[in-house]
Amino acid sequence: MKAIRRFTVRPVLPDPLRPLSELARNLRWSWHEPTRELFRSVDPDGWRAAEGDPVRLLGSVTAARLTELAADADFLAALAAAADDLDRYLREPRWYQAQHSERLPAAVAYFSPEFGVTAALPQYSGGLGILAGDHLKAASDLGVPLTGVGLLYRHGYFRQSLSRDGWQQEHYPVLDPGELPVTLLREHDGSPARVTLALPGGRRLHAHIWVAQVGRVPLLMLDSDVEENGPAERDVTDRLYGGGSEHRLLQEMLLGIGGVRAVRAYNRLTDGPEPEVFHTNEGHAGFLGLERIRELMGTGLDFDASLEAVRAGTVFTTHTPVPAGIDRFDRELVARHFGEDGELPGVDVARVLTLGRETYPGGDPGVFNMAVMGLRLAQRANGVSTLHGAVSRQMFAGLWPGFDAQEAPLTSITNGVHAPTWVAPELAGLCGRAADVPDRELWDLRRTLREQLVAEVRERLRASWRQRGAGSAELGWIDSVLDPDVLTIGFARRVPSYKRLTLMLRDRERLTRALLHPERPVQIVVAGKAHPADDGGKRLVQELVRFADDPKVRHRIVFLPDYGMAMARRLYPGCDVWLNNPLRPLEACGTSGMKAALNGGLNLSVLDGWWDEWFEPDFGWAIPTADGAAALDEERRDDLEAHALYELVEKRVAPRFYDRGPDGVPLRWTEMVRRTLTDLGPKVLADRMVREYVERLYAPAAQAHRALGAEAARELAAWKAEVRAAWPQVRVEHVELGEDLGEAELGATLVVRVRVALGTLRPEDVEVQAVAGRVDPDDAITGARVSVLKPTGAPDLEGRRLYEGPLVLDRTGPFGCTVRALPSHPLLPDPADMGLTALPAESRGEGAGVLLR
Repeated sequence: MKAIRRFTVRPVLPDPLRPLSELARNLRWSWHEPTRELFRSVDPDGWRAAEGDPVRLLGSVTAARLTELAADADFLAALAAAADDLDRYLREPRWYQAQHSERLPAAVAYFSPEFGVTAALPQYSGGLGILAGDHLKAASDLGVPLTGVGLLYRHGYFRQSLSRDGWQQEHYPVLDPGELPVTLLREHDGSPARVTLALPGGRRLHAHIWVAQVGRVPLLMLDSDVEENGPAERDVTDRLYGGGSEHRLLQEMLLGIGGVRAVRAYNRLTDGPEPEVFHTNEGHAGFLGLERIRELMGTGLDFDASLEAVRAGTVFTTHTPVPAGIDRFDRELVARHFGEDGELPGVDVARVLTLGRETYPGGDPGVFNMAVMGLRLAQRANGVSTLHGAVSRQMFAGLWPGFDAQEAPLTSITNGVHAPTWVAPELAGLCGRAADVPDRELWDLRRTLREQLVAEVRERLRASWRQRGAGSAELGWIDSVLDPDVLTIGFARRVPSYKRLTLMLRDRERLTRALLHPERPVQIVVAGKAHPADDGGKRLVQELVRFADDPKVRHRIVFLPDYGMAMARRLYPGCDVWLNNPLRPLEACGTSGMKAALNGGLNLSVLDGWWDEWFEPDFGWAIPTADGAAALDEERRDDLEAHALYELVEKRVAPRFYDRGPDGVPLRWTEMVRRTLTDLGPKVLADRMVREYVERLYAPAAQAHRALGAEAARELAAWKAEVRAAWPQVRVEHVELGEDLGEAELGATLVVRVRVALGTLRPEDVEVQAVAGRVDPDDAITGARVSVLKPTGAPDLEGRRLYEGPLVLDRTGPFGCTVRALPSHPLLPDPADMGLTALPAESRGEGAGVLLR
């Protein structure tokens, strides 16, 4: 019989056990092993059944067991110690508080469409969400006053299983907030706090606010499953990345606009500090800038001044290296939702549409681009690895016409991962002393972790085959799947085509020989989810599963369905090698390999994302990539790169793993593990990443936010309007580059003189620069160095000003120079901010021909 209504009955804890509730509701337990051990001791079998979720555990413990624990002096002592430890963690000053810097923001709001904090709160699909969760946890550990903002999806992403023939199947279990480690935000009178958005046709979208406490950091999640909503509005937060365009647009409006309102409500009810910096993690949350513009317009600022004030305190992080990964909506759909009867009344919808317009060459005038809006609404932006930053500058260069791609104001901060979450407890004790651990101890520990993975794989594989319809009598072979003494390679991630799940299958006979090698066998553990709408990705999963089902090799290669955080915590520590073979440069960062490295796993990867930045032969191997014409032929490229992968595994990776000394320890392999732990490990930490965000982006954004009060914002907006109107009259009319350039020598100094027509602008409104560096065969300047020229003397009879300055010839070989004029103002964050330049007239040819040999 089916229940007509579902509700949650919470346990009543005896008074001595009340601290258990607070410990369970603060997600610090997800990365604090002593607290996890305390809950495990409550009921070891129940802990396993609850999949390591304290809230579920406490809901299943019998009253008799609770009574027993309430009288157990040892347990109560451990409980008191855990509660005291959490209290100290929440109250005591940490790294951020020790900075004593007035430059730092009073608070930061961090918006993301997904957060992977723990498997007990399944609100993530992949790397973006896991990164966001690690960002919150590292911010908490460092004491950064950050508030996370997201959505509460009642069905999460999806649970994955396999059909008998290996086809991915999706399941969407209902998530009851009453069974999750979250608390409903309430008004002072006890009623639920909520935010409301206006929709076309007089409809309203209401949302409650659930709070997950991530250590010191509150995570606010908006939930549209509210009785006052109509059926369509109740389903807005049904699934992560589900539905059509309008559904996604409503999700992103609720995340951005509703998210700002949720932050205001939370701070009003808790007396928290208002954010000085808003961090938009990917374009999905970009509408937050529009809500902040609306707020400022309500105080009397016009749109342009409000835009400048909002930009000053906004940071935008892009995570995709391909245009296809960006949300783009039909302009008419956006216009309808921001029209007169929609959200943000009083804000001109034409101005809204301009923010998301693709104005660059090749852009589509009919779409609204969320990443483009995110960049236009933020003074500071970044990619998530050095290579991704370069790719992003190239991809978005059209937003700053007149500047080379490398000059686009888009920096990079390489992602990191939260060590307490991802490092196996057995390895945690090695932190800081891995350099001194004996080879035998390190090797034995790695084998223990491999052995644990083998047990985990067999358990999950057996469960998967039962879901596929197999009976127990058919599954005896699973007891011999994998071997704790065999080289183990891991590959787990989302399954878009560019990540190439099946590259390892290009030559199946060769792969089979490697798996079954009599002396140096290899075993592979694979996991990953394809997007529910991606049949191509599902076919890749099926192809891999069918290969792994072959009785000849199924003891050496397995596919584990339903990849998530719980599986990953065992998978990373247990693998000797982490494989990553995306199409370069389409991997923005690729943090899974970082998690493996923190556990002593060696990376075997294409030089993409973070691996391109930090690869050293001591840390693993770089898979060569096809270049030139071969890279354009997909089949040939994949054949070449698969061949390179097989060569590495057969001739370098496996021989080193099995090259044992007299005591059975592979000394060269163990030394690579040690170097990975001691030298690479500190680089890939989320603590390092968040410190960089604080120092390089949050602090400057807070300073800019304070500098752009109402009057300064009005002044800057008016100045920009004046400059844009006058810029067509700004011309570089004459350039002199020294005397006899044919005799120029290294170290010589040229005097550069430039005459510039400023039109109605003042000299202080314009900066004139000499740009010099080596030139390629097409006379394009590379590795440019910029020198600022100073105005001298009075204007001539035609109002032109003379600028001059020295140019040192500091490089040999073909050398080139040009000059340009750009807008200049103390409150501009970057010379390229306005995307305006004036260059020498092309017909004159000045500035393009300084050559040294």
